[in-house]
Amino acid sequence: MAEKRRGYEFGTFAGVFTPSILTIIGVVMYLRFGWVLGTVGLAKTLTIVTLCSLITFFTGLSVSALATNIQMKGGGAYFMVARSFGLEIGAAIGIPLFLSQAIAVAFYVVGFTEALTLAFPFAAGWDPRIVGLTVLAVLSAIATLSASLALKTQFVVMAFIVASLVSFFLGSAPDAAEVATEAVAEPVLGFWAVLAIFFPAVTGILSGVGMSGDLKDPAKSLPRGTIGSVVTGYLVYMAVPVALYIFVGDNRALLLGDSMVMAKCARWSWMIVAGVWAATLSSALGSLLAAPRTLQALAMDGAVPRFVGRGFGRQNDPLFAAACTVAMAAVCIWLGDINAIAPVLTIFNLSAYALLNLSSMFEEMMGNPSWRPSFRVHWAFSALGFVGCLGMMFMISPLATLTAAVCCFAIWYVQSRRRLVSAWGDMRTGLLMWLAHAVLARLSALDESAHAWRPNLLVFAGRSEKRPRLSAFVGAVSGFGGFVRSGDRTRAKGMIEHYGYGPLKPNTIVFGDSDPAHAESIAHAIRCGKNVLVFNGETGGELFTDTDFYLDVWWRGRNGNGAFMLAIAQLVLRSQAGAKARLRLCHILEPGEDAAQSEAEMQAFLNGERIKGEVAISEAKVDPLGRIAIVSGQSPVVFVGLRRPFLDETDEAYGKYLADLRVRVNLPNAIFACAADGIIFKEMFR
Repeated sequence: MAEKRRGYEFGTFAGVFTPSILTIIGVVMYLRFGWVLGTVGLAKTLTIVTLCSLITFFTGLSVSALATNIQMKGGGAYFMVARSFGLEIGAAIGIPLFLSQAIAVAFYVVGFTEALTLAFPFAAGWDPRIVGLTVLAVLSAIATLSASLALKTQFVVMAFIVASLVSFFLGSAPDAAEVATEAVAEPVLGFWAVLAIFFPAVTGILSGVGMSGDLKDPAKSLPRGTIGSVVTGYLVYMAVPVALYIFVGDNRALLLGDSMVMAKCARWSWMIVAGVWAATLSSALGSLLAAPRTLQALAMDGAVPRFVGRGFGRQNDPLFAAACTVAMAAVCIWLGDINAIAPVLTIFNLSAYALLNLSSMFEEMMGNPSWRPSFRVHWAFSALGFVGCLGMMFMISPLATLTAAVCCFAIWYVQSRRRLVSAWGDMRTGLLMWLAHAVLARLSALDESAHAWRPNLLVFAGRSEKRPRLSAFVGAVSGFGGFVRSGDRTRAKGMIEHYGYGPLKPNTIVFGDSDPAHAESIAHAIRCGKNVLVFNGETGGELFTDTDFYLDVWWRGRNGNGAFMLAIAQLVLRSQAGAKARLRLCHILEPGEDAAQSEAEMQAFLNGERIKGEVAISEAKVDPLGRIAIVSGQSPVVFVGLRRPFLDETDEAYGKYLADLRVRVNLPNAIFACAADGIIFKEMFR
């Protein structure tokens, strides 16, 4: 049974196109187009309009793809971001987005108040704060009592704007008496600076997206209304400078010096003034509709107190959220000049744009089975939208971008600490899996080298809680980028041969003891080209202590086993558990070796390889391996080399070798090591 929707169930024109186009076509068109044309000329003006509109258009495509892949509810851009990147990132964008929408109401109301006092001289003495609050009260009553009434009011506003455009396009060159003749200063701003100033004029699609919870069919209305408003706005913005150029020509004094140049060119100038008023009022009304619904969605998801999002009536009107919006706008109007934070508010909107593009791009590139939008967009368009938004943010104001980033990070951090549990799945897991797949594919194409080697461990040791010393050792070795898997002894040979995925196959097998019964598996691992680490036993206290201790490596030169043991020892020393350890290279003199010379050579090796360590030289008396227990009896970690099985050696014979080694070393703390995976470990220590 389909879920019964709550809301007004607006169609495409009333619910998306109208609020979007009325926010796009705003006061910038009426008051700043002449300045843009006079600063950079017609060709560059048209280029600026095209580039800015393309960014918004690509974002509109991304919004359309996202909206047709999920069942849209209230919250607009926040809802999409939260369902893609998770609640924490959604809140980090949604809360600033609500603030920018609420404060934008104050901007538009202040703009209308200034235009009103300029048009009527008798109003010049009025307190602009009182006028602004009065206008806010009227607009708030319209938007709060009924969104349907607010959108019907916007139809009237749209009629005024259309009439003003008709008046302008039917106009002509201004009278000579009205044309400025005095010289104006040469503009110092270049193309990109003008583009950054103009860009906010083409934003506004979030006003329509913010009505997502009140649409009858969001999957159809959002793509049609959003893209339709962007295209319509682009056509209007391309036509206005062309008409201005036809009317005014190269009269830069008029273009740069008179912000009401459109009124001077229009057939009925008062219609342009009415259009300015209508544009500011419609933008304020659109923000008054969108902001409470963004806050309501945040509250319903638990990102802000839930009572704020309580809905009233059959249409689920967010009255508490609307009261918060109006209160914030009223405070801003009363404080007066808030132009200083205008760039930050624009950045917040662009941040939402950027994440919407990024979400659509990732979803399309990953190709998850859940990604089935009815409006399909190639990921490259979303990528262009993301890059464009990011570049525009820094062009508008690097400082504002940094400030907005800090605010978003702070909100994300607070939301993460709250550990909220969302009732939906997002794409983060899929994104990480997709990235992991891409990285693994790249790794598979590269040759493994000693320089970048990391141990990927497959451990055969039974239940880890019964092997605390082994578990501590494995944790220390794998703490710097290694992977650990536990294996089943009964299936050891099969897992050694086949376990793993691509380049993440285990390269080092860890056995919990050196029992000769396991010799077959140990020999098999070595023959399969795996490094082997064999614990001699699980006796004694904790493996790592809070006091200083030696980590002994029994050294017979920089051969395969010696370099491998030293590499493992370096990982242990860098771990938190091995912070108190001191490396000691231990060596048993061969017949004819000089003790002083051997010690000097080994110390020179350590110094040359930038390794902090000591050297311990022992003379063989009867059994050289018997010296290991004497020297390293108090060391919790002792590495001893383990030879490979001979080419024709049976598993039984290799088992006897292991049993003999275990008895002769006679040290439960010993870890027998054999390097066999083809890595030339001595290249780590040249």
